[in-house]
Amino acid sequence: MCAAPLMPTAIIDVLAVGEAMAVLSPDPVRPLRYATNLSMTMAGAEANVAVHLASLGLRTAFLSRVGDDPFGELIRDRLIEAGVDAAVVVDPAAPTGVYFKDPGEAGTLVHYYRAGSAASTMDSSVWSDCPPARLVHLSGITAALSPACARLVATGLTSRPFGDAIASFDVNYRPRLWPPADAGPVLADLANHADVVFVGRDEAAVLWGTDAALEVRELISAPAVLVVKDGGVGATEFGPGGVTFEPATPVEIVEPVGAGDAFAADRPPSERLRLGHQLASLALMTAADVGAPPTFPLLW
Repeated sequence: MCAAPLMPTAIIDVLAVGEAMAVLSPDPVRPLRYATNLSMTMAGAEANVAVHLASLGLRTAFLSRVGDDPFGELIRDRLIEAGVDAAVVVDPAAPTGVYFKDPGEAGTLVHYYRAGSAASTMDSSVWSDCPPARLVHLSGITAALSPACARLVATGLTSRPFGDAIASFDVNYRPRLWPPADAGPVLADLANHADVVFVGRDEAAVLWGTDAALEVRELISAPAVLVVKDGGVGATEFGPGGVTFEPATPVEIVEPVGAGDAFAADRPPSERLRLGHQLASLALMTAADVGAPPTFPLLW
């Protein structure tokens, strides 16, 4: 495998670890079966977080593996264009993951072609390539890619091979990767080993049968900070300073996938929740997972 680019010696703000994929979407937005044109860009929960935070001026890096193919080249190019340090290993023996978005009246379906991808071959050895960072961000998606990836995430959150960095974890349950009965206990345990946790109220209901943000907090009680996202209603943060709720920003939705990744921000509770809603609104107004870089003053 080709080595990743040399990482900076200076400490970075956020290191995200996971899988980035090429995503193809109908252009204009319509059900996939009727599409005659597709647009292609980069997607992936952890990569989206790195891109969002880079757009806010933070120094971010993304650690992953891609195939020796045009999709892998696309991912590396998009990360660099977004100002993210791309610590991406090129694996000639495995492909880059790809998925298709399929918008419809009932929402957007996704069709994954990621089995056996280069990223799914990652294991705990990636931590030996880990640059110094203030915060390390992981998600439950990576834990579902393969047994080796599951160990990577568990090692990161339980053994903290990245030193004193804050451990951030987004539950990010994907039903197409594993059923709730398997995922629920694993994701709850991983979340309770993190310092900062993000979870959607809807996915918490599927995984653990919880109905409200407070019930999620009772289950995920160990992290210093827990953010429960509730779609168009708003987001609730449980933290050392108490409970903070911020209503969602009204927006005309073009396509929803990727909006939740906007909430991994680094500000006081009410500000970071508002900022998360603003960045999410940019993602909601495009068919891509990440909206255009903000061109307006953030935080109303």
